[in-house]
Amino acid sequence: MNRRMVFYMLSHMLEATAVMLILPLIVSVIYNERCFWAFLITIGIALLVGIPMSVMSRTENHVIYAKEGFVTVALAWIALSAVGAFPFVISGEIPSYVDAFFETVSGFTTTGASILTDIESMSRGILFWRSFTHWIGGMGVLVFIMAIVPSVTDRSIHILRAEMPGPIIGKLVPKARDTAKILYLIYIVMTAAEIIMLLIGGMPLFDSIVHTFGTAGTGGFGIKSDSIAGYSPHLQWIITIFMFLFGVNFNLYYLLLIRKFKTVYKSEELWCYICLALISVIAVTINIYPMYRSFSESVRAAAFQVSSIITTTGYATADFNLWPELSKAILLLLMFTGACAGSTAGGFKLSRVVLLLKMIRREVKHMLHPRSVAAVRFEGKKVDETVLNSVRTYLGIYAVSFCAVFLILSFEPFDIETNLSAAAACFNNVGPGFGVVGPTGSYADYSAVSKIVLSVAMLFGRLEIYPMIFVLSKSAWSKK
Repeated sequence: MNRRMVFYMLSHMLEATAVMLILPLIVSVIYNERCFWAFLITIGIALLVGIPMSVMSRTENHVIYAKEGFVTVALAWIALSAVGAFPFVISGEIPSYVDAFFETVSGFTTTGASILTDIESMSRGILFWRSFTHWIGGMGVLVFIMAIVPSVTDRSIHILRAEMPGPIIGKLVPKARDTAKILYLIYIVMTAAEIIMLLIGGMPLFDSIVHTFGTAGTGGFGIKSDSIAGYSPHLQWIITIFMFLFGVNFNLYYLLLIRKFKTVYKSEELWCYICLALISVIAVTINIYPMYRSFSESVRAAAFQVSSIITTTGYATADFNLWPELSKAILLLLMFTGACAGSTAGGFKLSRVVLLLKMIRREVKHMLHPRSVAAVRFEGKKVDETVLNSVRTYLGIYAVSFCAVFLILSFEPFDIETNLSAAAACFNNVGPGFGVVGPTGSYADYSAVSKIVLSVAMLFGRLEIYPMIFVLSKSAWSKK
């Protein structure tokens, strides 16, 4: 275990956090808000810890193996959330640290679950930081550090794999550092494109920026009590489209840039994503049509909510708590499937769903024809058995972890719909659920213990379980 390298990366993460806090500090100064002191103090704390740690952990051995990758990612996200909660507490806008930690974890993990009941009374600087955490967490802060820190070796691909969601993460180009740069460049360009589109559509600059942060990171923190419902249909369609686009595997965008159109066209996961979204929109539209004044209005409501839930963004233009049971059931299932691997979305990931279905088909075929030997193919390539085994194992751990969170929440005085959807929404990084935690509700009434459990669930979901389990194991810290 290269402990020095782990703490070296953590120190850079704290220093990067201090730099990122400058943006909300500037916003609070522009709007003449007192919360700028909260950002200034937090920047001081981050640098006071980060700089000495950087000096003490310098090492000539910059090698990062899988063990270091998992431990670094888990510790970095915990530390990032712990420090990121300070502005909320110091400013007094979220007095309870547990509540502030929940809100910050929800932001960085791009979940969008909130304990706030009066969002519109909050200062612009705090609202900016709250949404900016989505953008930071969407692609991953350590992926960003990989792109800018020259001393990180090519073995840092283990950090990329631990932080980026999906069963198979590889390099787009030979060097992992260049891969990180490409991913962030695509991310920044798409972010800028949405801000421009929203501005052209008539949304104010501040609103455009924070809502783009929420869309790009597929997080869903809004600045109005009715989320996106108060904006024009045109703006709702722009956000719908961009939510869908940010749910696509970013590798495919790179392939489009280098003109490998056939490879993108043959992507099984992409077609599965498109078809599942379309079928869901059609089914929900038909189901909710009697509730709306026109067909176009029901299509827009269905498309927005489906795009929001399948990408685990969490924005809303309607209270789907009031929708028929079929529509609610479809949205609940989409919470679990999520969007594409390699995107900023949460959930189980469609690539895993496709692989599981193919494994089931292979097992059924093998039962009918015991002597047959069939390989599972995905994206035109044979999938190694180790990958298939990892998908099976992940499903098992995923199910056990989800059940554990749900059982703990069952001690709360809420109905089963609320607790089940709260567990699903947090574990899959969706945000709003049903019942008390629906799109018009919040997680404020949960106890401090449940909020901590849900915060851990959000981290488990964002980092896809393994880093969080590994950092708690004894073997992770052994020198072997």
